[in-house]
Amino acid sequence: MLKVEKLHSGYYTDINVLSEVSLEVKKGNVTTVLGPNGSGKSTLLKTVYGYLKPFSGNVIFRGEDITGKEPHSMIERGIAYISQEHGIFPHLTVEENLKTGLWVMRKDKQEIWKRIKTIYEKFPVLEERKNMKAGFLSGGQQKLLQFSIALLTNPVLLLIDEPTAGLSPILSEDIYQLINSIKKEGKTILLVEQNIRKALEISDYVYVLELGKIRYEGGRDDFEKGLKEILTLWGFEH
Repeated sequence: MLKVEKLHSGYYTDINVLSEVSLEVKKGNVTTVLGPNGSGKSTLLKTVYGYLKPFSGNVIFRGEDITGKEPHSMIERGIAYISQEHGIFPHLTVEENLKTGLWVMRKDKQEIWKRIKTIYEKFPVLEERKNMKAGFLSGGQQKLLQFSIALLTNPVLLLIDEPTAGLSPILSEDIYQLINSIKKEGKTILLVEQNIRKALEISDYVYVLELGKIRYEGGRDDFEKGLKEILTLWGFEH
């Protein structure tokens, strides 16, 4: 579904955060990119989604070259991006936040309400708090709202950046149960994460990014057998 080919990208001209990065994401799979802080994981997702224009290389989605396309066009193509930050408007209510996620179909009010109702059925806690300012939600509820906004557009591919950063172990478990349920619905996921143990539980294929380059890759079983010891030496959470 997604191919990244020899990608060079970064925030300043001629200073690569990513160098020669290539990876593939197969339909219906959870593909995970692991790496320490500063390895370029978030830069990878931002480049795929169009927030950053790569210096060279290509991003191919469903056979189409989408390299450097504008982020708003990604939603229309069926790609959703869940950032490491909360990605919500804290001064808007839960329901107003959900509406902003459907701005691409703002003229079809009937469809908007249909999709919001679907989210409320799936996550009753959000309906209970639909008139609450999002900034007053708990950290876990804010993350749930962020996922819900992404799911409203019915994406086929989700780019998820460190979804449990700053959350307690209990809330992290809830988020991973949510990601697993999204996978079971047939969605394709490219996940960036530092938490090896939780990521491996749901991953089909794993890449390890270090200093902007892919150092290792393999299936979940191969990864658990061989590379986990190396990552432990690197001081990763596991």
